[in-house]
Amino acid sequence: MEAHPQQFDEHQPWTAEDSATLYMIDRWGGGYFGVNADGELTVAPLQENGIAVPIIDALREAHVLNLKSPILIRFQDLLRHRVEGLNHAFSRAITEYKYQGSYRGVFPIKVNQLREVVEEILDAGRPFNYGLEVGSKPEMFAGLAIHNDPEALIVCNGYKDASYIRMAMIGRKLGKKIILIAEKLSEVRAITRIAAEMNVEPMIGMRVRLLSKGAGKWATSGGEHAKFGLSTAEILEAIEILREARMESALRLLHFHIGSQIPDILTIKRAVREAAMYYAKLYKLGHPLEYLDVGGGLAIDYDGSRSTFHSSMNYTMEEYANDIVYNIMDICDDERVPHPNIVSESGRAIVAHHSVLVVRAFGAIEKTPAETFNHLATDHKLIREIIEIDERLSEETLNEAWHDLLQIKEQSQNMFELGLLNLDVKGRVETLFWQVTEKLQRIARQMDPAEVPEDVKTLNVELADQHICNFSVFQSLLDHWALGQLFPIVPIHRLTERPTLESTLVDITCDSDGKVGKYIDLFDVRETLPLHELRDGEPYYLGIFLTGAYQDIMGDIHNLFGRVNEVHVFLDPDEESGFYIEEEIPGQSIGEVLAMTQYDWRDLEKRMKTQIDAAIKQDRLKPTEGMRLLQDFERGLKDQTYLSFD
Repeated sequence: MEAHPQQFDEHQPWTAEDSATLYMIDRWGGGYFGVNADGELTVAPLQENGIAVPIIDALREAHVLNLKSPILIRFQDLLRHRVEGLNHAFSRAITEYKYQGSYRGVFPIKVNQLREVVEEILDAGRPFNYGLEVGSKPEMFAGLAIHNDPEALIVCNGYKDASYIRMAMIGRKLGKKIILIAEKLSEVRAITRIAAEMNVEPMIGMRVRLLSKGAGKWATSGGEHAKFGLSTAEILEAIEILREARMESALRLLHFHIGSQIPDILTIKRAVREAAMYYAKLYKLGHPLEYLDVGGGLAIDYDGSRSTFHSSMNYTMEEYANDIVYNIMDICDDERVPHPNIVSESGRAIVAHHSVLVVRAFGAIEKTPAETFNHLATDHKLIREIIEIDERLSEETLNEAWHDLLQIKEQSQNMFELGLLNLDVKGRVETLFWQVTEKLQRIARQMDPAEVPEDVKTLNVELADQHICNFSVFQSLLDHWALGQLFPIVPIHRLTERPTLESTLVDITCDSDGKVGKYIDLFDVRETLPLHELRDGEPYYLGIFLTGAYQDIMGDIHNLFGRVNEVHVFLDPDEESGFYIEEEIPGQSIGEVLAMTQYDWRDLEKRMKTQIDAAIKQDRLKPTEGMRLLQDFERGLKDQTYLSFD
């Protein structure tokens, strides 16, 4: 699909509204993000029911606490708002359709395991008996300990061993509603055996492997070749296993999951109807199931296109709840079976909005040097040819000029490789090439887009600068590197200034993949991002948004860049700024990250001391200088892994 860039009048002053439109903040922001009159990007955790906090103000508060960028800023009130929004959406749908069951949502810990996040979600969900979903033994241990609502569910997914099952049975003995989802027949046998040994009645769910499945990057989560779930025949066999163990009443839930980030509501409708039919048929066979778990999949509109593109969604949270409630009810009424309690495992939709990664751009790599075009340098044939192209440049010669420039560039490289071109000439050819290309692009911008030659339309990418940012893609945006996931990226200040550069972001790792190469766009995917020029001595900060799901825990310490600084922000009308920072979590130090790869900081200090002592004995260092260097080394181990700027 061809991108359709937004048009702005270059003769009119740039406004905050222009920035909001350019970066599509009103489309992906979900009502939480905006731009104030000072050109600062704001977050309103309670939408219209609370204040809008300039993100740069939160950053300044963090600086007072000596926590610099890169920094993750969590807005905890936004978490509560999302939990309440999801539960209210289902409550309204249940009331509207006169649905006879209730809603019992659970938060999947795997999406964001941070204790403060999970506890905030549980606290916000207490009025709704909002529970947890766990998918591994460590998550089970955490969930078992922090779950304290006897009416809220703990849904246990993933493959299970005896230890996993025993932990669930401990929870059952404590009166918790813990439902073990059987992923294979052997788990059903293990659950019944261990429950009998521990003299406790289990609560068992079965994951059905639907034919319906999602689309896009997570499509393989569903369908008949899915990793998890039981076929129809296996479900019937599992019921026989329960009958033999005299635990038929333990079967309480039917579960399905067709994938994460499902962009198309029609996919969800088909899957819900198929699963509801399984529920109805099982109920009519004499198995009074209590719950139908529709799994995860509630999407986030990362790119603001409101489409079926994999990074978007063509429905709202309210439509999602309405369609699930209505379609389950429709099938159950047709089959004359009771309406089950509905369980959903929405994680991404709960946590994605609440955290913002703020990074500092501290340098730029430019294609066009800031050098005056010098027509007098005509001491080589290739240089004279470029100057001639420049002199006859016009709308009519645009395409021909670009092709001629490319030919000269290739010719100069070939001559250089054969030893026929000196460095000074090669450097001059490269400089002139990019300067004339930039002029060519300026002409193209003034033309009707339909009249611009196809080859020339790629010049934005060819001329794109690179903003060097103090962060690691592998640590903080792993899904972008691994899956091409799109995230909105916007300057958090200077939004009343016109962005004059088309740029890409590169991180400080030594890996060529350490970059952000794709950006959101209304009609397609952009390869560049409009940004401002850097000013000497003035920090330039960018916010990377919708990172609250998965990115925190999936980070990779490539190049030994560790976790970033983190603060948790709460709204408070009694504070002058309207908010306060409740929690400060410093990022990992160099010593802490090295310890993860078996480098003990004490051993490192000892080794350095040995080398410095040897240098002193050889008169290469004076004792005072040697001790100062050792102190620098020891102090450096306590520094954070990212670059520091005074």
